[in-house]
Amino acid sequence: MFKKISVTLIVVHVLFISAISHAKLPRGVEKITSIEGITEYRLKNGLQVLLFPDVTQETITVNVTYKVGSKHENYGETGMAHLLEHLVFKGTPRHPNIPKELTDHGAEPNGTTWTDRTNYFETFSATDENLNWALDLEADRMVNSFIRKEDLDSEMTVVRNELENGENSPVRVLISRMLAASYDWHNYGKSTIGAISDLENVKIENLKAFYKKYYQPDNATLIVTGKIDEDKTIKLVNKYFSKIKKPKRSLQALYTEEPIQDGERQVTIRRSGDVKVVASMYKIPAGFDNAFPSVTVLTNILGDPTSGRLQKSLVKNKLAAFAYGFNFQWGE
Repeated sequence: MFKKISVTLIVVHVLFISAISHAKLPRGVEKITSIEGITEYRLKNGLQVLLFPDVTQETITVNVTYKVGSKHENYGETGMAHLLEHLVFKGTPRHPNIPKELTDHGAEPNGTTWTDRTNYFETFSATDENLNWALDLEADRMVNSFIRKEDLDSEMTVVRNELENGENSPVRVLISRMLAASYDWHNYGKSTIGAISDLENVKIENLKAFYKKYYQPDNATLIVTGKIDEDKTIKLVNKYFSKIKKPKRSLQALYTEEPIQDGERQVTIRRSGDVKVVASMYKIPAGFDNAFPSVTVLTNILGDPTSGRLQKSLVKNKLAAFAYGFNFQWGE
């Protein structure tokens, strides 16, 4: 059975590549490479596009990832990347009510912010109308989001609640303090959600400048996956995103390097309550390093919450209520 399925998949894969290779690309679109059914394209304005057709699905997911996160924030700007994520959902002149549009199209949306990136995505039923709408929406809010003072004021309550929820979680608090102790200079040691003083005093002009600098096609990757026709989809991508001009500004690579750690560091937190948490943290290779997959396997062997060795030795012997491990897949 296994061999039969493998052969079938290979045949479909070969036929698919053959069909796409003869399709004429729109002007200004360059095909970079195709690996395991995922094809990379590049638009003239610098936008990276990844298309991954999957005919077994009845849905399509459109995702835009911007290469900006908390590590790009300067002094006094902590939490800016995450705060901007909230504001980008507030609309554009052509899409003034994004939450309503998402509901009307039956989409399941979200946005997330991390150290190296911010992303927005929506999953919806695989129809041409839905795909057109989603690509138009993401292209429009890439450069035309309102970023208004009134929206900043209204979202402050939401962001403040997120921050307070994190402060009420013993595990999150411990991890946050451990990261702060692990990094002397690099922004990986700072919380993505930011400091309350920075959040409450940030100027809307600063957020607009941050948005204009980083939310651009040459700093973004568009991913479309699901039940799509690749030839039609790349033409739609070009239709909506090629209108955005490549910015004249240049993005400088961050050059802060964390010095070699010269010994073990310890963090002790004392608060009221009965919950006790013990954790250990190790610096590992970056997510793009060839060694990272091996570290991930090791982490799963030790820290899988259902079958890991920590689970067997601690939880099953009633020495702990829960035990698990995970990796931060960072760019550096």
